[in-house]
Amino acid sequence: MEKLHKIGVQIYGYAICLVSVVTFLISASVLTNALIDRSDPIHAGWNNGPSLASFENYKQDILKSAPKNADNTKVSYIPDDKTLHAMYEAARNDKIQSSKFQATKNMATGAILIIISLALFITHWRWMQNIIKSA
Repeated sequence: MEKLHKIGVQIYGYAICLVSVVTFLISASVLTNALIDRSDPIHAGWNNGPSLASFENYKQDILKSAPKNADNTKVSYIPDDKTLHAMYEAARNDKIQSSKFQATKNMATGAILIIISLALFITHWRWMQNIIKSA
C-alpha cells in the first residue's frame, strides 16, 4: 500500500512539473510577442480600419472608402488635408496607445506566469528528488 501511495505522489509531482514547463513555454511566447508588439505598436495586432503606416496611405484608404450616392458616384464632401491629417493623427495615437497598453498587459501576464511556473517547477522537482532519495 505504501508503494502505491509513493507512485501516486510521484505521478502528481511529475505532472505538476510537466504543466509548469508547458506554462513556461507558452508564457515565454506571449512575453516575446508582447515585446515585439511594444517595439512597433503601429503594426501590432490587427488593423480593421484604414492604414496608419503613413498619412498618404491613410488618405488613400479614406478616399477609397468614401460612401457613394444612390447613382453610384462618390459623395461630394471630402475633408481637406488639414482635417484628414488631424483624423490621421488621432487614429494613429489611439492605435499606438492601445497597442502599448495591450503589450504591457501581455508582458505583465507572461512575466507573472513565468515566475509562478518556475516556482512550481522548482518546488515540486526538489520535493520529488527528496521522495526518490528517501525511497
